[in-house]
Amino acid sequence: MHFHQYYPIDVVNGPGTRCTLFVAGCEHQCPGCYNKSTWRLDSGRRFTPEDEDRIIADLNDSRIPRQGLSLSGGDPLHPQNLSAILHLVKRVRAACEGKDIWLWTGYQLGTLTPAQREVVSFINVLIDGKFVQDLKDPALIWRGSSNQVIHRLR
Repeated sequence: MHFHQYYPIDVVNGPGTRCTLFVAGCEHQCPGCYNKSTWRLDSGRRFTPEDEDRIIADLNDSRIPRQGLSLSGGDPLHPQNLSAILHLVKRVRAACEGKDIWLWTGYQLGTLTPAQREVVSFINVLIDGKFVQDLKDPALIWRGSSNQVIHRLR
């Protein structure tokens, strides 16, 4: 998996103070997307075990308490990202007690593959649906267009 940006302290992408990872790879390529640079799977830089270790350490850093991890992109549920994302969310669940996981995807919950559903089984909140330029609404919280749905899973 590749990624474009990691924010160890973020207050925009989900509630509270969070760690946020923007992965590479998106097959939806929605018109009007604000993050087109993340569409190519091989863009950005390779996500390494050291990057994962840093996320875990940041989530557990008591000097700046984080509520959880946000995963965006690109698309964390792109088929080629699933293995690395599954490993990461399992590790966060095991090593970061009390932290929530939010994930943004262009796929819809009802159409997820079994492998995508496995990832989703470890997260707290899924924001699903492609960005639709004609439904863009800057007043929406944590969504870009009104067709996107916030699913509170746990």
